[in-house]
Amino acid sequence: MSERSCPALLIAAPASGQGKTTVTAALARLHARQGRRVRVFKCGPDFLDPMILARASGAPVYQLDLWMVGEAESRRLLWQAAGEADLILIEGVMGLFDGSPSAADLARRFGVPVLAVIDGSAMAQTFGALAHGLASFQPDLPFSGVLGNRVGSARHGEILRDALPEAIRWYGALPRSAAVELPSRHLGLVQAEELSDLDARLDAAADALAASAEVALPPPVAFAAPEAQRVDALLAGVRIGVALDAAFAFLYQANLDLLRALGAELCFFSPLADSRLPQVDSLYLPGGYPELHLARLEANQAMAEAIRAHHQAGKPIHAECGGMLYLLDRLTDKQGQSGRMLGLLPGAATLQPRLTALALQEVELPGGRLRGHTFHHSALTCDLQPIARGECPNYRRTAEAVYRQGRLTASYIHFYLPSDPAAAAELFQP
Repeated sequence: MSERSCPALLIAAPASGQGKTTVTAALARLHARQGRRVRVFKCGPDFLDPMILARASGAPVYQLDLWMVGEAESRRLLWQAAGEADLILIEGVMGLFDGSPSAADLARRFGVPVLAVIDGSAMAQTFGALAHGLASFQPDLPFSGVLGNRVGSARHGEILRDALPEAIRWYGALPRSAAVELPSRHLGLVQAEELSDLDARLDAAADALAASAEVALPPPVAFAAPEAQRVDALLAGVRIGVALDAAFAFLYQANLDLLRALGAELCFFSPLADSRLPQVDSLYLPGGYPELHLARLEANQAMAEAIRAHHQAGKPIHAECGGMLYLLDRLTDKQGQSGRMLGLLPGAATLQPRLTALALQEVELPGGRLRGHTFHHSALTCDLQPIARGECPNYRRTAEAVYRQGRLTASYIHFYLPSDPAAAAELFQP
């Protein structure tokens, strides 16, 4: 295997909430409309942004992270994309230098130039100072340029552009506009499938970007060839039912790819709409928004009985975050409305006004060590003794419990299954 090159940018910002996803999606849609093959990645653990970015680019979106995904696998993903794409875009996480590892760490490790998105809505010349600070804070950071977001007018954009030092490229501006912004709720952006006008928003953002500056490809970045990898067929012939609908959709594309590489056949079903399970050996209940669909989940007793029968037959179930909440006796939303869930895990959960946990996690399980993250607004009470607890690499106190009841495994942790294929296979092996 030899080195591959492809134009690439990492889209970052001084802080969360500056509009990184909107800008990344606008760039992806603009270049895709021009006939280019665009591959988009998301830095760090996230499910909602990739849904938007996949729609914008027309291709699946994968995570890149030096800890959760690992440097070797991140390198392989980038090298693979470089052989298929005309442009690689990576959406950063939080602020450019925030966290460990940060988006800046990823940019430096792989030599990907940074495009900084700065909310210019309340700025004029200070925009240039902020851009200069981001560009020069770490001397070895490959920094390309900036884009002004939420600008008030074409003249406002020109003022921001003219404030930049000569060495910093101007990538254009996006207007402060309800037609361009992406709506959000308590866990982040609203899911792509729930936005009936998403394509119109993406096209409007792409049009605004094209009108504000010349949009050309960035210079190519060379990606070194990865080491060859081999995955044993530990799940050969195993049929896994994967819940996927408006209530359960927080799935890493890499998780699905790994399960298939392990030999499994994936069968998708909807706990909201379907009355029976497909013929499967194991179940995968991912995270999502069950709290927004309490009445429909409680009313679908045919599906509830089918999952209970699956569990009583001793077949594996792996449930993450929202999937785990579905297994409880009861779930209560922020407004105090409550719904009866499956009753397979003794306990109840209630949505809280604020975030209750946000942390990377690593857990020693019977099959090995899996990495992932936790991010939720609910508080859980469960009488079951955990078989393990997560450890946070950043020394945070969060230590999420992992519960096991027969062949049922449940936790708030969203696991990145490729971090340990053998441990992932153990969760689903009949």
